[in-house]
Parts: sequence; structure tokens; C-alpha cells
Amino acid sequence: MRVGRIPYLNCAPVYGAVDRGIVTLDAELVSGVPSTLNRGMADGTIDVSVVSAVEYARDANRYLLLPDLAISCSGPVRSVMLFSTRPAHELSGAQVLVSRSSMTSVALLELLFEHVWKATPTFVPGDAEADDLRRDQSDVAARLVIGDAALMLRHAEHPVAIAHGRAYPFVYDLGAEWKAWTGLPFVFAVWVARREVNLRDALQVHAALMESRNWGLANLSRLADEASASCQLPPHVVQEYLAGLDYGLGLEYLEGLSEFFRRLELAGRVPQGKLVFLPAA
Repeated sequence: MRVGRIPYLNCAPVYGAVDRGIVTLDAELVSGVPSTLNRGMADGTIDVSVVSAVEYARDANRYLLLPDLAISCSGPVRSVMLFSTRPAHELSGAQVLVSRSSMTSVALLELLFEHVWKATPTFVPGDAEADDLRRDQSDVAARLVIGDAALMLRHAEHPVAIAHGRAYPFVYDLGAEWKAWTGLPFVFAVWVARREVNLRDALQVHAALMESRNWGLANLSRLADEASASCQLPPHVVQEYLAGLDYGLGLEYLEGLSEFFRRLELAGRVPQGKLVFLPAA
């Protein structure tokens, strides 16, 4: 079994106990950004993985959702941010740099521009990594930044002074924007198994990930302390970030996920589908 993981802080609670040998996962872990894991699941080189919610919606017949396991927020997410030189509703015709790493974040941004901000910018594919933020791209009016890079920029001493000193004084948290728009939580990522995978093996992976997640949620302060050095953020900031995420998939979050998929279907961006879960043994 090959199991995918995203090397961002937001996955630390799910894999923390596995990484420390507290929980045994009888599988090979494969790290990659969301788009890389999406491709691995689609081409069959990964068996179970966390994937962008949009990846599931695009080809729901290929996957089974792992119950009660997701990366979600009910309000600010803090790590999916739009940094802009001017208000979002004034960005029609402007270039907006979007991450190639996260399909879900880009799809959500497109919906927000269309239905909330009523603007039609030109989306330019880019990278969410910090190095990309330092390139001289003076023609870019705004940029979508995800993951640890977004979290670090959000808490920088001068968060608007990025990209060769160019100011980005307008900052939008996409989780908060979705909640204000719909009143619902937002699910950014889910865990799925390919339907061809042996059911028993998939259930064992699910059980191990759930056990590891439960340990992680009970030890957020330890995870935050250990992660703070690598991400150059104070432990309390990391802990606040992780505590603000939801790693289950309860009824309210399923409603938010279904509403997101419904809006994507209406926009013609994903086919009609339904949520199908890994069955119990």
C-alpha cells in the first residue's frame, strides 16, 4: 500500500503519531503537494491519499471517501489567502497569480470572484512556494498563496511588503469568505481510496490514520512546539492555526462539501456526482 501525505503543517495532526512510531501504518508514505497526490491517485501509483476536494468531485466514480477524515474550517482557514494590491471587486481585467498546487483553492477563488466580488480577472498559473513570491512579477495585481507560505506571510512582521517590496494591502482568507457567503464550513481536502484497492487494506489504513489523528488532536501543543522552528512561527501561532482546523467530516461539514460541489456542478466545472464512503468491514 502506498499512502499519500501533504508536507504542510495542516497534515501534522493526522500523521503525527505515525511519524513518531506511536501508531503503526503498514504502508509506504508518499509526500507531495495536493496536485502531485491527485495525479498519483488518478494514475494508480498511490492507493490511499489526502486529495483536493475537487479531485474527488472530478472523478467520484474512481474513489471512496474515508469516513470522518478531512481538512476543513468553519470560518478563517489562515493558510489559503488572496493577497491583492486593490480590493477584489476592482480586479476585473487584472492578472491574478494562482497556485498550481491546489485545485480546490483555485476553484473556490473562481467562485468567489464570480458570485461575491463580481469581477473577472485573468488567472495566471504560478506556485504557492515562498520563492515564487520573491520573483519580480510587477504585472500581477493579486496572488493566491496556500499552505505554510500563506501562514507565514499572514503572520510576517510586514505582511504587505512582499514580492520586491510591492505592497499587497488587501488580504482575503478564503475560508472566511466562503463562510460569509454561504454560512457553511468549507472542506479543502478529503482522504480517499481507489475503488480497486483491497477493502481490508484500505480499512486498516483508515483505522491507523484515525488513531494517529486522535493522538495528534490530543497533542497539538507538542506538534506546534516541534513545528515552529521549521516554519519560523511562534508555537502559539502554529497551535492556533491547527486548532482552528477541523479534521473530521461531520454532518455540517458534509453539507458544506455538498454545497461546494453543487455550485461547481452548476458552473459546469465538475460532473454531477455523489458522496460514496468506504464501507465498514
